[in-house]
Amino acid sequence: MTTLSLPKHIAIVMDGNGRWAKKRFLSRISGHRAGVDIARRIVKHCVKRNIEVLSLFAFSSENWSRPENEVNYLMELFFTALENKFIQTLHEHHIQLRFIGDRTRFNTKLLSKIIEVEHLTCANKGMVLMIAVDYGGQWDICQAVRNMLQDVLSNRLSVEEITPEQISHRLSFADLPNPDLFIRTSGEIRISNFMLWQLAYAELYFTDTLWPDFDEQALDEALVHFSRRERRYGQSSAHSDNSLVRG
Repeated sequence: MTTLSLPKHIAIVMDGNGRWAKKRFLSRISGHRAGVDIARRIVKHCVKRNIEVLSLFAFSSENWSRPENEVNYLMELFFTALENKFIQTLHEHHIQLRFIGDRTRFNTKLLSKIIEVEHLTCANKGMVLMIAVDYGGQWDICQAVRNMLQDVLSNRLSVEEITPEQISHRLSFADLPNPDLFIRTSGEIRISNFMLWQLAYAELYFTDTLWPDFDEQALDEALVHFSRRERRYGQSSAHSDNSLVRG
């Protein structure tokens, strides 16, 4: 594994908690709880593999339409997942924890906890762990366009200066590299409104494995797959920069 070219940034849609629970005649809540447990293991494994950024899609903008009791449980699960022992472990390993998404619908307790752990870990120089909660790629782009339009109206930016780079600079985590590897578990073959702009040149990896079963070995298999890909960024193979070729 140490000889492979690894991604700097891995983005994961953690899908399949409900189906995992159904196969075991358990409640969906049990599936979500198992999903949190495996997420913690994957975080630790990414640290071991020296991954710079790990992004986990925990709750999308569309997930608010789920049954109220499930949404309420997920919100409470997010809060308990941020309990002091786990956060302290992240802090001791120099992991910086960030949350991306629309925070306006969070209750006061959860929002305060998010701000607390972000403040605690903001100066850490190790892996960046990003949790996407109430996030959507379309929302992200819309926010960027709104900010850019305000700059135009305030004469800080001209229409002629609008470029893809100007949009990129206004998106979530603009200071970090875009994902190199996108992983989705559970057999669904779609991005589902996750980091639409930032995934433009990511390698896409889909697996039938349900999220609570996606262990360290499964992640290593995805990393091996990534290392075998030739990343051309829109160029032909003959003209691509050798420094961009992986595997």
